[in-house]
Amino acid sequence: MQGTYQDDLNQVSRESLEKNASEDIQEKVIAAVLFCCALISVFTTFGIIFIIFQVTFEFFQEVSLAQFFLDTKWTPLFAERHFGVWPLICGTFLTTVVAMAVAIPLGLSSAIYLSEYAPPKVATILRPAVELLAGIPTVVYGYFALLFVTPFLRNFLPLEIFNALSAGIMMGIMITPTVGSISLDAIKAVPRSLREGAYALGITKLESIFKVVLPAALSGITASIILGISRAVGETMTVLIAAGQQPRLTVNLMESVGTMTAYMAQISGGDSPRGSLNFKTLYAVGAVLFILTLLLNIVSYWISRRFKEKYD
Repeated sequence: MQGTYQDDLNQVSRESLEKNASEDIQEKVIAAVLFCCALISVFTTFGIIFIIFQVTFEFFQEVSLAQFFLDTKWTPLFAERHFGVWPLICGTFLTTVVAMAVAIPLGLSSAIYLSEYAPPKVATILRPAVELLAGIPTVVYGYFALLFVTPFLRNFLPLEIFNALSAGIMMGIMITPTVGSISLDAIKAVPRSLREGAYALGITKLESIFKVVLPAALSGITASIILGISRAVGETMTVLIAAGQQPRLTVNLMESVGTMTAYMAQISGGDSPRGSLNFKTLYAVGAVLFILTLLLNIVSYWISRRFKEKYD
């Protein structure tokens, strides 16, 4: 009997060791697969960066930095060529400013209402409805701006058919769910004890929101705004359709402007032969756009870390 018991015990021990070994192998395989997935993202990012800056370097072998950063005209496709990138940056800046002037008030107001004022049932319905705006194709926003917003605004303002104002307004509506959703999460993350302490001091709900809750949620709110700016800077179809393709160094919202993304979409259409100087301008503008977006993301990360420590 004792021998049989010992044999059974040894058998169970061997089976347990085999099971543990099998589980260890499975865990290692899963870890290896996940690691490879992470590497794909990393290698893809570095591949994109390498290609962009490789062709950009070739571009600057033919066009000087002074021509690119000091000239005030952008006409690389004309007979008289100019390669000043500032008109494209200016057009991008104009549409982004208008977009954020629309998205920040709308997004932040919706976040405050859904977090502090809306009944739970109403919030459950409204939040998906607001976020649904993010699922609409951007080309739809572009044609809506061109065929509805611009004709409506032309009844009151001397707008050109293609203009920065209409494109910026539609971009702002498109970005509102991004700003509102992240701001809502940041506001909800504020501890309830801060609100109760504010009420105990005798201040009103509105005062507690602006003096206690919003400062405590500043990290997330700021991150949402910078993310919205990045989204606006990188938007293509809306500005391509509604703002036009005329690079101008202007601050007039009534005029047609050209943005970096709109120009890149124009060159990507295949009119410029691969390897030509016109084709290389696509990568030069893309490099500028990449650097701007990278700087915005770095600022967003720094602000999030800086204020997160304060309110943890």
